Amino acid sequence: MAAHLIREWTGIQQFPTATKTKLFDFLGKLKQENVSTLTILVMGKGGVGKSSTVNSIIGERVVAVNALQSEGTRPVMVSRSWAGFTLNIIDTPGLVEGGYVNDQALEIIKRFLLNKTIDILLYVDRLDAYRVDNLDTQIVRAITDSFGKEIWQRGLVVLTHAQLSPPDGLNYEDFSSQRSKALLKVVRLGARMKKQVMQGSSIPVCLVENSGRCNKNDCDEKILPNGTAWIPNLVETIADVVSNGGRGIYVDLKLIKGPDPNERGKILIPFILAFQYFFVVKWIRRWIKDDMPPTWE
Repeated sequence: MAAHLIREWTGIQQFPTATKTKLFDFLGKLKQENVSTLTILVMGKGGVGKSSTVNSIIGERVVAVNALQSEGTRPVMVSRSWAGFTLNIIDTPGLVEGGYVNDQALEIIKRFLLNKTIDILLYVDRLDAYRVDNLDTQIVRAITDSFGKEIWQRGLVVLTHAQLSPPDGLNYEDFSSQRSKALLKVVRLGARMKKQVMQGSSIPVCLVENSGRCNKNDCDEKILPNGTAWIPNLVETIADVVSNGGRGIYVDLKLIKGPDPNERGKILIPFILAFQYFFVVKWIRRWIKDDMPPTWE
């Protein structure tokens, strides 16, 4: 099998000067903390903007995006290197098919991740999706069952299509806040987290607008309706999660296959044998002895 290709991160030089300067600062901060490699896993439903977000972060069109075609069926890892720092971003197929979680797609993703470490999970959805439902909870639960609750300690919710006018007369901040809270509640329920645990380690939310219609500021940076330059904000948040979170999630065969029920059963064998001896075998022996006729010498 050919070695994975790591190319020079030329796309970072294509960003506006203000954005580029901020990115250099954030990546420099990671290097100071001895983080020389960062692997980002991008997951979510299909058609929410996962691939477009990957392209925006890299600054190049590295993953095909075509609204008229379905997503690829296999994950794709894009690797870029800059000044001794390597960024890996793994784009994945959508997790829903026919209104249900696609277990086959999830299994393919897990196999692809074998022997890799997940440093950041970007859970992508759309800001302009006005409601959450049981399917959202099922998706989060499937991710949690696959990688453990710890994955959300390295999690970041990304809401795309953020260049919008809120409905019902809401202002932008109120609308984005309500949408974020609704989705974070789904994450808490799907990951089976206690409310106090969720509050103690809140998952950050970043808004993203990948389309060419995104407004720009005087420095030519892409900005949201609230004036936030979203690309450096997203990268800064990723750097903060890496700095503040626990260790990355290493994907091995045990994680992929889950706990072996036979191994769990082996732990109980000594206790079962002891129970059988003291409460079954000894009593049977006593009964047999009591039923035997006395012997006369």
